[in-house]
Amino acid sequence: MKRFSRLGVELDAAGPDTLLVRQVPALLADADIEPLIRDMLGDLERYGRSDRFETHINQLLGTMACHGSVRANRALTLPEMNALLRDMEAHRAQRPVQPRPPAWTEMSMAQLDKLFLRGQ
Repeated sequence: MKRFSRLGVELDAAGPDTLLVRQVPALLADADIEPLIRDMLGDLERYGRSDRFETHINQLLGTMACHGSVRANRALTLPEMNALLRDMEAHRAQRPVQPRPPAWTEMSMAQLDKLFLRGQ
């Protein structure tokens, strides 16, 4: 059960063939947890390890990051721009002191597309 608890999952034995799920990470609150735990138990039995929880959480985080990103041709509002600048300043302050690149630069859509390999 230690493997589960380190992932934020709390299980209790409720009988010889029954497990109770007491706790799951908040990111998995809406997930269909039963098949995920069954698959993880099967992996542990077969291979001695399982990365299903990490994989599932990483997929959710990736989706959240994608949905939270600024899409092409979407203009930011002034409050959004200010929030981005404040976040950049906060993260720059946490880095060790070293020569710093400019905080921003202006690029055309063609330059951005080239950077992100759009249309290829």
